[in-house]
Amino acid sequence: MEGGSRIFEQSAGTRSGDKPDSVARLEACLSREPAAMALAVHEGGMVWGIASPAAARLSLDAASPMRSASNTKTFVAATILRMWEEGELGLDDPLGTLASPAIADILRRGGYDLDRITVRHLLNHSAGLYDHADDSFLDLVLEAPGRRWTREEQVRLCMTRGGPENPPGTRFRYSDTGYILLGDIIETRLGRSLASAVRERIGFDRLGLSATWWEAIEPAPPGISLEGRQFFRKRDVFHFDPTMDLYGGGGLVMSAADLARAMAAIFEGRVFRQEATLAEMLKPAPHEGGADYRLGIFVCGQGESRFFWHIGFWGSAAYYRPARGLSVAGYASRREDRSRLMQIIETEMMR
Repeated sequence: MEGGSRIFEQSAGTRSGDKPDSVARLEACLSREPAAMALAVHEGGMVWGIASPAAARLSLDAASPMRSASNTKTFVAATILRMWEEGELGLDDPLGTLASPAIADILRRGGYDLDRITVRHLLNHSAGLYDHADDSFLDLVLEAPGRRWTREEQVRLCMTRGGPENPPGTRFRYSDTGYILLGDIIETRLGRSLASAVRERIGFDRLGLSATWWEAIEPAPPGISLEGRQFFRKRDVFHFDPTMDLYGGGGLVMSAADLARAMAAIFEGRVFRQEATLAEMLKPAPHEGGADYRLGIFVCGQGESRFFWHIGFWGSAAYYRPARGLSVAGYASRREDRSRLMQIIETEMMR
């Protein structure tokens, strides 16, 4: 099997031979790429899949489901915003009125003022929370890859590693713990699992995301399975128990094709019911770093050159440029190659 591109879906009136220039450029780039990478391009009503020769030899392509890790955050944020649309919570509601009693108790014992931390602070990483998922947490995962983690254990770990980093709403401080708290809010407010809530509010089934599911919480689609194509420090990521990154900071398994489709759907009006909701998601905040990370997504550039993006620790990346209607998502099989994957995608995004 050789590297190259193939079409996944086609819109009415578009000929399958009309390969977009973006696909041709990315295909040429990946044809020279020694690392194992797979990309999907959503443009002009079609999704194109591209694989490097090294990826193709591993049978890795844009249809292969992978652990998306922190790319999950964008869809957790979008679910919260859908709840906001429905009047089920306010973005400036305090955490203390929304969190489950067990989680609220852990946070208060750790010195956090839940009357000052809001949903918006959690969404844009300005809550002042220490990040439990630091290098020492990765060491724990590597030492005991089969360990089963609970949400409460990870929040307690945040408390033992460090107290409040800064007053809420004053500074960007990326924290997986904050998105674990958002997952708790979703489950507490809706009375259902995080997986079913995100699936329904984003519309995974309606959008045709056939290789997307929440690992360990819901079953994989029929005929779909994980085959261990992601590696970190030469260790197969799929040997790590999924609970180490499951509760909102990560958890979604998605193919690159589905990730590109889902990113496009958020920006192209197929997720939110009101245009104002997307505007709220993308609005900058006044705190330090608030121009670079909005509600569940990073931003780069200005005007027509602006694009939005997020990445996942194990090697995933997803981008969307509104002015071009261009969505590109992909995976690098080795975590060490993620920066190169980002460079390839961003070169196309900045054209």
